[in-house]
Amino acid sequence: MTWISTPLFPNLVYLVLVGGLWLAALALVAPGTGVLELLAALTLALAGLGIVSLTLSPWALLVLVAGAVLFGLSLWRRHEAIWLALSAIALSLGSAFLFVSPSGGPDVHPLVAALTSMLTLGYFWLAIRKVLASARAKPAHDPSAVKGLVGEVRSALDPIGSVYVGGELWTARAARHVAEGKLVRVVDLDGLMLTVEPMQDS
Repeated sequence: MTWISTPLFPNLVYLVLVGGLWLAALALVAPGTGVLELLAALTLALAGLGIVSLTLSPWALLVLVAGAVLFGLSLWRRHEAIWLALSAIALSLGSAFLFVSPSGGPDVHPLVAALTSMLTLGYFWLAIRKVLASARAKPAHDPSAVKGLVGEVRSALDPIGSVYVGGELWTARAARHVAEGKLVRVVDLDGLMLTVEPMQDS
């Protein structure tokens, strides 16, 4: 009897899968340097390695896919809170019932599924919703005002990193590597991504 065949295994895979979904959701609403995206991809890939050893419920898989579609709608459609709530419910249900035990019932322990689902609902509603609302909010000032300003590199640009300019931390890119602590000038703004160039004497 291997550890894959123990009752603990589907619960571990379930928790890794949910963790990957959490990271993926945050990466989609708050894109940045790619760290979150990489962590989400690695976590979901790890969950995938476990999933191939388990029996899946077709209807739960469809619910999980529907949850992903609903999450996409929350990013691109109005009334994002409604789509986000529906997405969180679908993702919670789909993941909790995704694995089927030899007896035909859910393979994830009910207590683990219930607690994780409640945490997922809270995470989507309190964290993801606020980040999404913040990203969609109209800025209190004109972002283009940062053009021409000089800022300091807070994380190395290679080619993307972060720059502190105008009293705020921005995601920025440069044509070449710029080390942390160097001064840069903002030359362009694409959405919330700055294009900067290093100061000659920094």
